[in-house]
Amino acid sequence: MFTTMEQCTDFIFKLRASQYKGEALQSARIILAALGNPEQKVKFIHIAGSNGKGSTLNATREILMNHGKRVGAFISPHLERPNERVTINKEQITDEQFLDYANEVARVVQTELDGQFPSFFEFMTILAFLHFANEQVDVVVLETGIGGRLDSTNVITPEVSIITTVSLEHTAMLGDTCALVASEKAGIIKYGKPVVVGVKNHEALEVIKKTAALNESPIFVLNETIYARTVETGQFTYEGIGLSCIENIELAMKGVHQYENATLAITACALFLGQLQEKAVRKALKEAVWEGRFEQVEEQIILDGAHNSEGTEALIQTLKQTYPNAKYRFIYAAMADKDHALSIQLMDAVAETITFTALSLPNAMAADQLYSLSTHKAKRYNQNWQQLVRDEMNSLKKDELLIITGSLYFIGEVRKWIKMEA
Repeated sequence: MFTTMEQCTDFIFKLRASQYKGEALQSARIILAALGNPEQKVKFIHIAGSNGKGSTLNATREILMNHGKRVGAFISPHLERPNERVTINKEQITDEQFLDYANEVARVVQTELDGQFPSFFEFMTILAFLHFANEQVDVVVLETGIGGRLDSTNVITPEVSIITTVSLEHTAMLGDTCALVASEKAGIIKYGKPVVVGVKNHEALEVIKKTAALNESPIFVLNETIYARTVETGQFTYEGIGLSCIENIELAMKGVHQYENATLAITACALFLGQLQEKAVRKALKEAVWEGRFEQVEEQIILDGAHNSEGTEALIQTLKQTYPNAKYRFIYAAMADKDHALSIQLMDAVAETITFTALSLPNAMAADQLYSLSTHKAKRYNQNWQQLVRDEMNSLKKDELLIITGSLYFIGEVRKWIKMEA
């Protein structure tokens, strides 16, 4: 069916909404069963959360790799090419492998579902399971797309689950309270399997604790049973299980929230491995960097996929810690499925200037709509993001930083464009 990557990706990118209208997860289970249930042939660490999934996944992967494990990882979204979503020891799936698996999935869809394709994300999830099973990895670190309970990834039984944070997002799908969102994310907790939790919102945390209790799942909660103690900028001390205390850990990622993500990762690895090597943990976290998350692409340009208010708050906190004397110029673009008012209010409070733009995607929020949510005196908008970014880069003063933020789809496009322009 597919002969080139361009033909394949053009087709699957259009599968944003599923053609299959059966019950949730039904199409995934039908396809996986026809493929011999590859998801049952590997072990998983499953990660859900409103923010921090990618950074926590990356830290978990690095720790496991430094303990000699062959680690598959499934992430979303990708920044530049879909192969990024499916890796083994950070090596992307090849185009040839991608096409082979895509054709295999497509054949099953034709025979088992009468050609009614699942969504793009579900298609990619199944493709990833095939790759990891065929390559016989030791463990897969798996990131949910949206929510958890009805997410395409939730056909597995993990060895450990992680829930990073809970905030209001995708409210039309997940609910309009933190308790409802937490209930969806807690759907990844499986009977008798431990769960590691970084959630601070009390309402959300209570839901997760009750779900864990119903599933008789051991629960390890940040600031209750595991701790990230700040030592100084760029270092923290881990207190928890496995190695009860690791002092003065150096972290490649900037920001206090990254200490917390690393703490979740250390705990999950300790639960999975049974015993941790302190030297391996230190080396892993010193090397663990994650593209598009407080990524300094040039001396005065930072990219950060802060796509909701919780992420924006963490971004601003990190800016103040890392560059307290700089003036901040923001460029913001986002998708229409989130509430951006609070994020924009937070940026307004610290910005020298704030500018809004938009991606050429069907569900992107228009630049003028984002602009209308800002009260900043030095605000403007331009629908042409390439022109806007170029203008902002060329007008930067020595004491200013340009922070390009919002949707990770936007960050990916800008990142690729900056590389081409350099």
